[in-house]
Amino acid sequence: MTLDRLDLDDFDPADGEVQSTEVVVTDDVLVKAFALGPDATLDPHEHGDSTNVFHVLDGEVTVIQGDDEERVSAPGVVLHERGVPHGARNDGDETVVFTASLCPLPGSG
Repeated sequence: MTLDRLDLDDFDPADGEVQSTEVVVTDDVLVKAFALGPDATLDPHEHGDSTNVFHVLDGEVTVIQGDDEERVSAPGVVLHERGVPHGARNDGDETVVFTASLCPLPGSG
C-alpha cells in the first residue's frame, strides 16, 4: 500500500497565482492538489468522460459549476458530473487549498 501525504506548507502562491502538484497517479485515477493565492482563478474547464470531485482542505473557495457559483469552506466536497464545466476562484485574502480527483482518466476506459 502506498500512502501519499500532502504537506500544505509546501504551497505558497503569490496573489493571482495557481500552484498545483500531482498527489496520486494511477492508470485510472488522478488526484491533484491546487493552491490558489488571493485573486487567483482556476479557469472553468470540463472533462467529458470523467467525474471530478473537489475536496476543500484549507480556506474558502468560490466553486464555479456551469453558470452557478458557490462559496465552499474547508472541509468541503463538491461533485462535478461528467461534461459539466467547473473551476474555482479565491475571492479571499488567504491561500485556498483543495484537491481534485479525476476518475476515470480520459482514455483509460
